[in-house]
Amino acid sequence: MTAHPRGWWSWLLISVLVIVLDQLTKLGADSQFIYGQRLTVLPFFDLTLLYNRGAAFSFLAQEAGWQRWFFTVLGVGASLAMAWMIRRNPGERRACLALALIIGGALGNVIDRLAHGHVIDFLLFHWQERFFPAFNIADSAITVGAVLLILDELLRSRRQSSAQ
Repeated sequence: MTAHPRGWWSWLLISVLVIVLDQLTKLGADSQFIYGQRLTVLPFFDLTLLYNRGAAFSFLAQEAGWQRWFFTVLGVGASLAMAWMIRRNPGERRACLALALIIGGALGNVIDRLAHGHVIDFLLFHWQERFFPAFNIADSAITVGAVLLILDELLRSRRQSSAQ
């Protein structure tokens, strides 16, 4: 199915929804918890308030501060490139959804870096004493988008192989 070419921007509304949901939940966590406070929701899931100055899994979090600007520029640049990809192929529904989710997540975290100097994380999964790094809605959108992109490429390759 193809979308009307001029409706490419409608994919970006998904990005805006991700950003709004991400920022509202981060605002809620930041206003309801003190840093490091945990609230057990399920035996394997807590709400907590943590700050990440780095990237995924706190990569480069201990650096002197340059990483804030590096990840900000990277997030904005990648988002612009993905918006261009959506603009060129608005009818590729799965790929556009994936890119829209990634854009929303990337810009949600960029907003945090610009406003606070760090990303607000508040979702914490664990099993016994093993903890997965805390994350947020933006990170979730990026992950789901990346999985959708991989799935889209696998399905596209499969279609092309069976057509030959």
